[in-house]
Amino acid sequence: MSITIQSLVERAIAHQGLRRYLFNTSWMFAEQFLRILAGVFVGIYVARYLGPEQFGVYSYALAFVTLFSAIARLGLDGVLVRDLVNHPDFRDVYLGTAFWLKVMGAVFAILILTTILPMTSSDTTTKLYIYIIASGLVFQSCEVVDSYFQSKVLSKYVSIAKLIQLILSSVLKLYFVFVHAELVWFVLVSLIDQLSLAICLLWVYSQQRVGIFLTRFDSSVAATMLRNCWPLILSQVSIAIYMRVDQVVIKELIGDQEVGVYAAAARISEAWNFIPVIVTNSLFPAILNAKIIDPALYGERLQRLYSAMVLMTIVVALPISLFSDWIVQLLYGVAYRDAGPVLMIHVWAGLFVALGTASNAWLLSESLQRIALYRTLSGAVTALALNILLIPYYGIVGAAIATVVGYMIAGLIFDLFNSKTRPMFFMKVDAFFLKGIRVGN
Repeated sequence: MSITIQSLVERAIAHQGLRRYLFNTSWMFAEQFLRILAGVFVGIYVARYLGPEQFGVYSYALAFVTLFSAIARLGLDGVLVRDLVNHPDFRDVYLGTAFWLKVMGAVFAILILTTILPMTSSDTTTKLYIYIIASGLVFQSCEVVDSYFQSKVLSKYVSIAKLIQLILSSVLKLYFVFVHAELVWFVLVSLIDQLSLAICLLWVYSQQRVGIFLTRFDSSVAATMLRNCWPLILSQVSIAIYMRVDQVVIKELIGDQEVGVYAAAARISEAWNFIPVIVTNSLFPAILNAKIIDPALYGERLQRLYSAMVLMTIVVALPISLFSDWIVQLLYGVAYRDAGPVLMIHVWAGLFVALGTASNAWLLSESLQRIALYRTLSGAVTALALNILLIPYYGIVGAAIATVVGYMIAGLIFDLFNSKTRPMFFMKVDAFFLKGIRVGN
C-alpha cells in the first residue's frame, strides 16, 4: 500500500509528541518575536525622548553590566536542563543547588564589577546607575525555573511569565516618557524587569505544586555542575565582550553622546539576530537525520543551511545598509543622524552572526564544544583590540568596523586554521555564492 506525502503529514500532525514540541516551540518563538518588537519600537521611543547623551549613559550602564552578567549565570542553564531530563527524581536538589550557585555567581560578579568600576572614567551618577542595574543580577538566579520547564517541554509557562514582565516593562517606559521622567527612572525599570520576572517565574513554578527547591543545596552536585559548565562560562563571557565592549570603549575614549548614537544604530542592526537562531533550531533536526541516513545528504543540507543564512542576511542587510541614513533619521530623528554610517557597516555583522549560529549547531552535533569556546574567545579578543585601535582614529565608525571583524573572525576565519573545522570554512565560502540553493526551476 502506497503512502502519500499528505498521509505522512497528517500522521505527523496527529502525533501527540510532535504536537507537544511544536506547541512548546511556538510559545518560545512568539515570546521572543514580541520581545524583539517591543525592544525595537519602545527602545526607539525612549531613545528619542532621552536624546543621544542621556541614552548614551543609559546604554553604557547596560553594556557595562552585561560584561559581568555571564559570570552571574555561570553557564548553568544547558547543564541543568540535561541533568533534570536525565535524573528527574533529583529535581529539587538540582534546582536548589543551581539556584544558590547562581546567587553566589551574582555576588561574585558584583564584587568584580565593584573592583573594576573605579578604574573607569564614569562619574558618580553613572556609577550609581550601574550599581542599580547590577543589583538585578541576583534575581537572575530564579531563571533555574526556566530550565525545569524546558526539561518538561512546558516552556509555555515561562513564556507567559516573560510576556507579563515585557508588558510591565514596556508600559513603565512609555509612562515615564509621557510624564517626562528623569533618566534614573528608566534605569530603575531595568532592575524592576529582573525582579518582576523572578516573581513571575516563582509564581508559575508554584502553580505546578511539585515542591520547594530553595532550601536544597548539595556541595558534591555543585562541584560537578561547575566542572561541567566552566567552558560555557568562558564562552558566554567572550560573547558578552564582543557584543558590548564596543560601547564601553566608546564611552572611555570619546564620550556618552557617541555611545548613544552608536547604540541607536546597534539596536536596529541586532534586531534581526534572532532569525538565524529560529531557522537553525527549526532545520537542524532534519540535517542531523540526514547524517544517519546518508553522509552526502548531510553535507548537502548543511551547505543549504549556510547558503540560506547568507541569502537571508543579504535580503535584510543590503536595503538597511543602502538606506541607513534615511532609516536612522526616520526612526530616531535628526539628533541621531551620525548613526547612519554606523548602521551601514554594523548591520553586516549579522552575516557572520548567522554563519556562526549555524556552525555552532554543527559543532554541538559533532561534540566539538571546546572549539566553539576558542572561536568565541578569538572573536572577543579581536573585537576588543580593534576597538581600542580604531576608535581614536575613526570614532564610532571604527567601533562598527571592529564589531564586524570580531564577528567575522569568530563566525568564519577561525575555521580556516583548525583542521576539524576547515571543511566548514570552505562550505561557508561556497555559501557566499549561494551553493545548493536553486534559483527558478
